[in-house]
Amino acid sequence: MRGSIPAPGPKTQRYGGNTPCVEMRCGDELLIFDLGTGVRVLGQELLAAGGPTRASIFLSHYHYDHLQGLPFFTPIFIPKFAFTVYGAPRGNHSVKEVLSGQMVQPYFPVTAEDTFKAQLTYKNLEAGQQLEIGPARVRTLDLNHPGGNLGYRVECDGRSVVYATDVEHGCEKDKDLVEFARDADMLIIDAMYTEAEYRGLKGAAKIGWGHSTWESAVETANAANVKQLVLFHHEWRDDAEMDRFVEEVRKHRPETIAAVELEILKL
Repeated sequence: MRGSIPAPGPKTQRYGGNTPCVEMRCGDELLIFDLGTGVRVLGQELLAAGGPTRASIFLSHYHYDHLQGLPFFTPIFIPKFAFTVYGAPRGNHSVKEVLSGQMVQPYFPVTAEDTFKAQLTYKNLEAGQQLEIGPARVRTLDLNHPGGNLGYRVECDGRSVVYATDVEHGCEKDKDLVEFARDADMLIIDAMYTEAEYRGLKGAAKIGWGHSTWESAVETANAANVKQLVLFHHEWRDDAEMDRFVEEVRKHRPETIAAVELEILKL
């Protein structure tokens, strides 16, 4: 749930330091959102538990912080595992080509084609598509982020979660996101900056970088009437700074939480 770069160290132990990977369970289905460094930990847990050995992987986009964990996701090297990988094509490249393209010399010592032994199916996904994955319905939305980014809404057993990482506010797509998240039980959303940081009142301005503020996250959650706001894609603030960050947001939405590594949230 860290943004741009991992933030490991003794001062970030409570919130965690890995880049984005969110696991959702719906019935017997395992849905994985993004392949940041957190997916390495998920792989270890799947191996220790003996499964599940089948999952659907949904990629929001292909910036490094959302793919860094792929070459270290141990189950993808093991034949008994099966993964369906969904992602948007970019330019003339399919999701398979994009993922394979990051594991080539001189950037990486081995290739995906030579080393991935799991049963892999790649499926291109467009904004506006809807999928049925077992009892889960998965919908997609184009978000405002450089190079493109998919947001996801998962509906299952009368509950709904929206995953909207890496989104910048301040354009017409804001309205689309509000409608997409309408009445959701949980909204997991980019809240990387404060408004002062974003506008350059504190440090360099971040306008156009593709990320949002906690103020915009609160505004979106309120407008969409979501029940639970989860702040996501944290900058490299340490635990004490994150505590203060969340405390400030809770003055406006008391139920707000910040994503914490390995935390399990039940709906």
